[in-house]
This record gives sequence, structure tokens and C-alpha cells, in this order.
Amino acid sequence: MAMTSSPEQPQPLRAVVQATKNWVERLGEVWVEGQLIEIKRRSGPTQFLTMRDTLAEVSVRISTSSAALDAAGPLTEGTIVAARIRPTLWTKSGDLTFQCSELRPSGEGRLLAAIEQRKRMLQAEGLFDPARKKRLPFLPRRVGLVTGAQSAAERDVVENIARRWPAAVVEVRHSLMQGPQATEQLVGALRALDAHPEVDVIIVARGGGSLEDLLPFSDEALARAVFACRTPVVSAIGHETDTPIIDLVADLRASTPTDAAKRVVPDAAAEADLVRTARGRVRAAITARIDAEQRRLDEVRSRPVLREPGAFLTGHAERLQLARDRLHRAIGSRLREEGLGLEHTLQRIRALSPQATLQRGYAILADESGRTVDRVSATRAGAHVTARLADGRLGLTVTETTPQE
Repeated sequence: MAMTSSPEQPQPLRAVVQATKNWVERLGEVWVEGQLIEIKRRSGPTQFLTMRDTLAEVSVRISTSSAALDAAGPLTEGTIVAARIRPTLWTKSGDLTFQCSELRPSGEGRLLAAIEQRKRMLQAEGLFDPARKKRLPFLPRRVGLVTGAQSAAERDVVENIARRWPAAVVEVRHSLMQGPQATEQLVGALRALDAHPEVDVIIVARGGGSLEDLLPFSDEALARAVFACRTPVVSAIGHETDTPIIDLVADLRASTPTDAAKRVVPDAAAEADLVRTARGRVRAAITARIDAEQRRLDEVRSRPVLREPGAFLTGHAERLQLARDRLHRAIGSRLREEGLGLEHTLQRIRALSPQATLQRGYAILADESGRTVDRVSATRAGAHVTARLADGRLGLTVTETTPQE
């Protein structure tokens, strides 16, 4: 009912706010659909969201509990959800808010939530582990390709591979790229190429599409089949912004089918340029090394010792001759000194020798036994003695002995 009021009898503000609150809350709980454009998570039990209408420029602020937000699964900004809300009015501030008791992803949001949950499960099992990814061969013998029949993706991959490496061989397996039967055919084609003995790398390629079109490439069975392949797998699904689960499991993710062709085979022209450049660098390095060694050789040859080897010996020969001259002089001087010393010694010896005494007229007497007779008492009359003179010997007989008084 309308409230009566006038300037003379105005209604209290509290009454008007309370009446508005009662009228708003008569709506009760209602399910609404909208897009989450902002999610503010806090440490407390109450969380705040901002929801916008999918068509009109209408947005409201919603409060919800942490339990209700977690129960909805992994939600991101931009997800379409269905929310059970109850409008209410805060009497203290007069703010109109909406309290949400339950959230459910709807439309693409529901699909995204399911895919996100599947991603978390496979990640926990280690299917996304970078350490388990295999390296692509530099030049594969045969390239396996899983794609739709007569699709633009097949044309892009085959043409780019032929343009980059004309000798490359592509082994194609066609499969449905969307729909309920697509996963089974994709898994079968993938296993067939993995069993091929000459296929060294496999490309799974598809052009862009909606989220529903790309659902087979987020299927758990296909993800596990890619992980089980012994052959490296390259995923080239959709556009660069699309990220199905196969991109995370594959050994390499290519942004487009054309990019996948560039990743699996080298560019023949670019490799030829690299070879030419490498040969040029090697030739330049060898030439520079030879020039450096030639300069070193020229420097060594220009040194005096090699230019005139005899000049190096001339100084030594001169020093040797000087040494020989000094040696000869030293030897001659030493011989003269030693000769003079010997002469002096001989003169001293001669001066002390009995022979010199004998030459002055003295004689040396010796008895019959050869003992020197130096006293009268050493002999007797009638004894035979020998007198040694300067020029010989005399045999004498003692006739008389006269001791000196």
C-alpha cells in the first residue's frame, strides 16, 4: 500500500527504508543467469561477485559464502552461471544487495567447469609433466597426420611441409573432428600411426571452432591415448587462444596447423643458408688461422738468430778464444811459478845434501855393516872402513884411533 505523507506530516526515513526492505524481500529466492565479470575472494566466510546480464548493460553485486562458491567448481571471470539469489536491502545504508545461496555453471560455463575439473585430475596424475614430454626428431622419416578429410587444416599442413622440405613423406589418417563419434575415431587413427614403424612424429590438426566443436579434444580417452603414444605428438587444434586438454598432454603445442608444419620439419632453404654460413665461417676461421700462423712464422724467420745463424756463434767463438788465451797465459804463468819454486827447492835441497859437503872435501865413513862412523869410539884399530868421497869410495884400514881431548 502507498504510504501517506505531506510536508507537514512526513514519514520517518526508517519507516520508508523498512517498507522498501519488506517490499523487496517479498520477491524471495529466484534463479537468474548472468556472466561473472569479477570474483573477489577474501579470507573471511563471505565472498563478493559481480554479475552482468548476458545481453543488456545491467550488473549487480552479489555476496555468497565460500562454501557455495567452492561447490560450484573452478569458476573464472567470464563464466556464464545460474545463481539462486535473494534481494535484500540494508537498512543502515539503504544499499540494495543480492545474497546468493547456490551457483551452477550454465551453457559454456558448465562445459568449461567440467573441462577444468578434468584438467586438474589429469594434472594430478602427471599427464602434463614437462619432464615426460618427448623431443621431436630433427628430420622425421615420415610425418603422421590426424585430421579431417579434405579439411583446410590438412591442406595447410601438407602444403607447408612440402614447401619447407620437399622430400618429406606425410602419412594421413582421416577422422571426424567433432561430434560424439570423433573421440573414438581420433584415438583409432592416433594408435594406427603410433604403430607405424616409419612414423617419427604425429600431428593432430584441426581448424578453429566453438567450445562444443572442440570438446572431443578435451576428452579424457583422447588425452590418455596421446600420453601413451611412444611417438612424439604435436597438437595443432583451433586458434592460438584455444587450449583443449590435448594441448597440455601433447609433447608440443602448435598455435595453428601451419605452425605445426613448421615445427616438425626444417626449412630446406634456411638449412642451406645455415650450411653456407657455417662453411663461410669455417673458411674464414681457417684462413685467419693460416694468416696468423704465417705471420708468426715470418716473425720467427725475421729474428737475427735465424736470419744469420753464424752471427749467434761469433760472439761465443770470440768469448771462447778469449777464454783459451787466458787459459794459456794462466798455464804458462803457473808453470813459470812452479819452475821457480822447484829451482828454489832444489837449491835448498842441494845446500842441505851431504853431496855438497863431500864436494867441499869432506868424506863419510862407514863400517863394514854400513853404519856411519861419526865417532872415534865407533871403530878400532885394524877395522876396515869405507870412505865415501864426492867422486867415489875408498876402502881403508884403521891403523890408529886417537880420541879428541
